[in-house]
Amino acid sequence: MDYQTYRAANFVEPPPEPRFAFRSTAGATLYFADYDRGVDYYTKVLGDPAYIEGAGTRSWQIGDTWLTLLAGGDGHPRNVEIGFVMDSPGEAERLQRAFIEAGGTGADPSDEFMHVPVRFCPVTDPFGTELLVLAEL
Repeated sequence: MDYQTYRAANFVEPPPEPRFAFRSTAGATLYFADYDRGVDYYTKVLGDPAYIEGAGTRSWQIGDTWLTLLAGGDGHPRNVEIGFVMDSPGEAERLQRAFIEAGGTGADPSDEFMHVPVRFCPVTDPFGTELLVLAEL
């Protein structure tokens, strides 16, 4: 299927009027029972956190938003997917490889339609959290 066929099949025209004046989202927050292990994994991939508050909060700036890890919860993050939008398909593949080399798993990159044509590089971290690394084609 080409992109125009995909758009015609999936997008509402004209688009509905938004109910609120959104600017963006504020990021994602993951709660870890094994907080130190979670921080260690994400530090291996993303480098040192840019925000540290006490013993139980670490955050990495991801573009114009934040990925935050908090101590607590009853286990590992679940039933969630976090998207990382990259500048290029090559950069998406590089981040996917880093997540996998640090202990995650993932399928081979593929080209998909996700609102626009994208390089899709899925990863599951060692805790079962789904990470979607992608870049527009």
